[in-house]
Amino acid sequence: MATINANEVALGIESFGDDDAPLVLLVGGTTMLSWPDALCERLATHGRRVVRYDLRDSGESTTVDPAAPTYTLRDLAADAVALVDALGGVPAHLAGIGVGGMVAQVAALDHPAAFSALTLVGTRAVAPGKPDADLPDHDPTMMKRLFAHPMPDWTDRAAVAEFAATRAEIRGDDPVAARAIAARIWDRTPGTAPATQLANQLNMVFARLNCAPRWRERLPEIEIPTLVVHGRRDPFFPVGNGAAIAREISGARLLVLEEASTAIPDAAAGEVAEAMVTVG
Repeated sequence: MATINANEVALGIESFGDDDAPLVLLVGGTTMLSWPDALCERLATHGRRVVRYDLRDSGESTTVDPAAPTYTLRDLAADAVALVDALGGVPAHLAGIGVGGMVAQVAALDHPAAFSALTLVGTRAVAPGKPDADLPDHDPTMMKRLFAHPMPDWTDRAAVAEFAATRAEIRGDDPVAARAIAARIWDRTPGTAPATQLANQLNMVFARLNCAPRWRERLPEIEIPTLVVHGRRDPFFPVGNGAAIAREISGARLLVLEEASTAIPDAAAGEVAEAMVTVG
């Protein structure tokens, strides 16, 4: 792992594959560990240089105040563009998962020359909060269970890992994998960082980010090859959100993972990698 300065911030990155290969930049749902190791490794075996990175206020990237970000969604999109340039990978295949998928959509719209292909995983085309009337919202039963679960002691590694495992089980993801990833996130969080950094990396305070203006109406402007990946069982951003993105981007392919929820299971890494390589 390393840190690269881009767009006047430090971004923590991890690379897989040959540095001279075509670049695939993975935008995490705050933390780079939103992207499973198995998928990164599969993409590398397909002759890609894979770089996943931490968004601001997570992992090894610049952290100021995760609970009150002073930057916007468009600043995060500009970070992705600057990182591609710093890595010497223009144009790159850009991929975003969850809230990182929102960043990726805006980056592709605002900076089309920087990217050769786009992959959007488990995301939607509107900002956090109440979605458009035609888009399915979070499953209310799932949300009630999530909010009913008490916060952990963020200074306790085991408690944080168990908290993540419980939330994963509620969402329909693998609790064993979530427990292991949460422990890794905890290990990578600076000792001086506030507890809200960890909370941010579990996608609990992203809604405070300024995501104006809307971008959904601009999706038809995207002309690069696009892959939309969505879990059939996703209760957080139900699959109708991914289907809407695929309809509104001309020529986009929709890949539905029948056994997946919000995370990409290791068992699906090969299928997703093949699809990403095929699209660009």
